[in-house]
Amino acid sequence: MSSSVLDRTGIAAGPVRTDQPDDAPAAPARWRRVARRLTPARKATGLLTVLVLWQVGAGAGWLGTTTPSPTDVITAARELIASGELAHHLGVSLTRVAKGLAIGLSAGLLLGLAAGLLRLAEDLVDGPLQSLRMLPHLALVPIFIIWFGIGETSKIVLIAIGPIFPLYLNVLHGIRGVDERLVESARSCGVGRLGLILRVILPGALPQILVGLRQALGLGWLSLVVAEQTATTAGVGFLMNDAREFLRTDVIFVVLVIYALLGLATDLFVRLIERRALAWRRGFAGE
Repeated sequence: MSSSVLDRTGIAAGPVRTDQPDDAPAAPARWRRVARRLTPARKATGLLTVLVLWQVGAGAGWLGTTTPSPTDVITAARELIASGELAHHLGVSLTRVAKGLAIGLSAGLLLGLAAGLLRLAEDLVDGPLQSLRMLPHLALVPIFIIWFGIGETSKIVLIAIGPIFPLYLNVLHGIRGVDERLVESARSCGVGRLGLILRVILPGALPQILVGLRQALGLGWLSLVVAEQTATTAGVGFLMNDAREFLRTDVIFVVLVIYALLGLATDLFVRLIERRALAWRRGFAGE
């Protein structure tokens, strides 16, 4: 359709196109929707680029003669899967990290909640935790072996120690970062202490808590790597040590890729929780 508009003299200035409906989406909005659908593909481009560079570098000899290519690593992984060896050692490692993370995440969350909500609890636990946070994992291995022996207990305790500190810090600072005006407004509306914690403080601290959870899970996998390097008879760490003795660099890279994929999987899981739990938040998502 077209219509005419009048200029200042009252003479028709010419037809004006009105073909486009009023509710037609703007071009930028359409491009944003297309970009949102392509997000998984865009996020995979980085990993694909690394794999291509790795394959080219290994084939050309740029990475050294002993560095396997991705195709060699895939072949070694198939052999381990066919023999059942990979499933056995992976199951042992997953059991260890599950037990350690269950203890460490629970302790970090409870300590962070206590210190964030109660000043007395912060005075009691913050100093010792800040001191222990600076100790490297490798320095704790001989102590845990002396205390708990060389069995599973020392490894689980070592895995549990790592995630406590990042989760504790993020829970504490997430709670303390809640706007005091929101707390006072809720109190003025008659909200009790429990309702204040559940409806105001924890939702306000949730973004920071989830960041701490991502960091804690990553540190849990790093702790597993350290734990399985000493006096281990099963687990993917043992598989790596055994491959090192026989100069099987392809198997060593299989284990490294497994560690990386497990860490990536847990991080994606937390990000999915974050997307669902924080759907109300409208933050800057980049250009």
